[in-house]
Amino acid sequence: MIRTRLVVGTLLALGAAGVLWGDTRLASFGYAWFPCLLGFVGMAGFLASRELVRLFPPVFRPPEALVVGGVLMLLLANWYPGLVGGLAANTVGSQAASPWAVLVLVLVGIFLAAFLGEMARYRGEPGAAIPRLALTLFALVYLGVLPAFFIQVRWLAEPDTSAIMLALMVFVPKGNDIGAFFTGTFWGRHKMTPILSPKKTWEGFTGGMLTGAGVAVGLSFFAPVFHNGMGEAIGFGLAVGLAGVLGDLAESLIKRDCQTKDASHTIPGFGGILDVIDSVLLAAPVGYVWFQAR
Repeated sequence: MIRTRLVVGTLLALGAAGVLWGDTRLASFGYAWFPCLLGFVGMAGFLASRELVRLFPPVFRPPEALVVGGVLMLLLANWYPGLVGGLAANTVGSQAASPWAVLVLVLVGIFLAAFLGEMARYRGEPGAAIPRLALTLFALVYLGVLPAFFIQVRWLAEPDTSAIMLALMVFVPKGNDIGAFFTGTFWGRHKMTPILSPKKTWEGFTGGMLTGAGVAVGLSFFAPVFHNGMGEAIGFGLAVGLAGVLGDLAESLIKRDCQTKDASHTIPGFGGILDVIDSVLLAAPVGYVWFQAR
């Protein structure tokens, strides 16, 4: 199990690094719309939204096509203002829309479509329409809005710098996961959340937090992302690492409430796509706010 996690985890890390490096190289040739990131989040959004919908109880399960299509539209909406701004750059008085305004508009449109769909399918049997709408909105926010905080960091700085920012938002929570896994496996004694996630220990939590802070310090040497030096890097690592732990626990809550162990068996040693990206989803808003306030 440990060997499988190490091999697959290394391949996933190399893939993430390749996406960031590829877009940075393309940006240096004038392709600054980050197509590698678009392809990556599109594939992850497609697979993760299918996994999430299939976790829900059948009676309350929203239409899979609506949720998957809605998530993809929300993810794609992050590129709309940049593309429109680039196309209209030579137009007098042109101004690209805020990405967040576009995101809210798309979210509201999809939710209204879901509402209309429930009206059309209603046959007088009460008790399922409202839960389906609630789960639809939950899935759209969880997999369509939270990743937007991650995506938008790509436009906060020059491509070289924003690549390191994104690397921090991926590798700090995942480094925390790895540190917690090994520390908890070999030295874990005191249960942290015995009901929600029985394998988590306070020893693992401590090891994970230290590992996440170390990752943040190490990556900070590749670009000037922290203006206040190593102290800020450590603070970032602790804050984003803690958010990643909460993200992992949030997905544990979803799986336990849906009475399943893993989201799927897509990735050997890890489970499904949701099991891989869970910590990054809640870490993304924290990282975005941190870098936006620089």
